[in-house]
Amino acid sequence: MGIENMKMPQLGESVTEGTISKWLVSPGDTVNKYDPIAEVQTDKVNAEVPSSFTGTIKELIAEEGDTLEVGEIICSIEIEGGGSAPVEEAPKEAPKQAENESTAPKTKAPSKDSGNKARYSPAVLKLSQEHDIDLNQVEGTGNGGRITRKDLKKIIESGSIPKAGDAPVPKAETPAPQQAPVEDAAPAQPAKPSAPAANVPVVPGDIEIPVSGIRKAIASNMVRSKHEAPHAWTMMEVDVTNLVDYRNSLKTEFKQREGYNLTFFAFFVKAVAQALKEYPQINSMWAGDKIVQKKDINLSIAVATDDALYVPVIKNADEKTIKGIAREITELAGKVRSGKLTSQDMQGGTFTVNNTGSFGSVQSMGIINYPQAAILQVESIVKRPVVMNNGMIAVRDMVNLCMSLDHRVLDGLVCGRFLQRVKEILENTSKENTSLY
Repeated sequence: MGIENMKMPQLGESVTEGTISKWLVSPGDTVNKYDPIAEVQTDKVNAEVPSSFTGTIKELIAEEGDTLEVGEIICSIEIEGGGSAPVEEAPKEAPKQAENESTAPKTKAPSKDSGNKARYSPAVLKLSQEHDIDLNQVEGTGNGGRITRKDLKKIIESGSIPKAGDAPVPKAETPAPQQAPVEDAAPAQPAKPSAPAANVPVVPGDIEIPVSGIRKAIASNMVRSKHEAPHAWTMMEVDVTNLVDYRNSLKTEFKQREGYNLTFFAFFVKAVAQALKEYPQINSMWAGDKIVQKKDINLSIAVATDDALYVPVIKNADEKTIKGIAREITELAGKVRSGKLTSQDMQGGTFTVNNTGSFGSVQSMGIINYPQAAILQVESIVKRPVVMNNGMIAVRDMVNLCMSLDHRVLDGLVCGRFLQRVKEILENTSKENTSLY
């Protein structure tokens, strides 16, 4: 018998942490290798984490709601026939913790303990702030002395809440070199989530909503994009009357034959992919000392849920038909809303097309999906009176295309020509000129 530790896996090329959203196992459960043991939420995707071993779940070290860095231990598994060095090390420490949990952290390496206790999960931080608990005075029972939500709940239920300045832990118990990192790190970590609240008075009736891992990631990426990329903006209106008539004449038959909807958005995505092939400068990224013009045209499409925004990717969109794009849009949107989107579905995007018109927007300025060089907002199609070339006024189906660009990479001239080409393709979309297949 031996003990193996399961660690937070890296679920994407730029993912650095994950949040345990749901445990699928409990201590004592038997699992096989590759069985799913937990649902983990990252800034890119929700995914099931498979077990790396066959054995019995010994301890769930992370709790639901805890955010851990990639490589941190999430649970331990008791396996048969453990003979390797790492497996033998784990049981040696496990009995020590079982004999005396309160003294176990003190017997370990001081620097490791201090580092672990200074990293608090969002759930622990929230509870400590709500009940004014001084985390420096709490002895954690988690891995490496980590403070868990259960530790705080026990303190709250007991009514003996340690406050700052109330009976502090004597410094004599811990040598000065150990204590200094803890005192330095502990205030710095809680300051990040509590800083905004300092400027926002909370009164009875207000609702405080914890910031999820995905919301933090969206915020971080948006701030980075706005800070690093000098955004410029341009808009063009397009007459899509012929496109609307063509699509409406086909939508019922298409749905019956193919089993999914032929959306207007599929026509826009196809037009963008075709224009990107003709204006490859737009399909570029800023890389510090160089601009990387991408060979593949992989279009990111924004798909929103009630509380988050995901950006799955249609790979090689220029090689796909309108029908193929419509099917892929349906499949990716379905994956987002069912929580089955994978990290692979999110990777490799070179340009983003955002269907802001789906909720009625007629004009918007998108923030670029870093490190891409541009994003195109497809607004709502609306009927408007338009002066035609012959001077007559007619009611036409009009749509605004709004493009944000990174002015380090792109200039207005090439973006104007790109939008003109997209406009030309869309305005010439008709039964006579356009094939779905």
